Amino acid sequence: MARHSRFEHTRFLGDKRTQLVYDTDEWADQTVIDEIAESGVGLCFGPDTLAEARNRGYTLATPGRSRRHLKPRA
Repeated sequence: MARHSRFEHTRFLGDKRTQLVYDTDEWADQTVIDEIAESGVGLCFGPDTLAEARNRGYTLATPGRSRRHLKPRA
């Protein structure tokens, strides 16, 4: 799957509302990634690793898993 143009150099994309991180190379549902990017609640990590995302409190998203959408703090 092609990455969203706004996050084309990012593999792990976090959603500030749900604290879930998406692996854009493995995630099959493009609409979720597009919605995060267009809403302005996406977060990329440096370094771009799952370990860094977990260090910031994010959990890897899996298909079928959902969380409440909260208002992002920043």
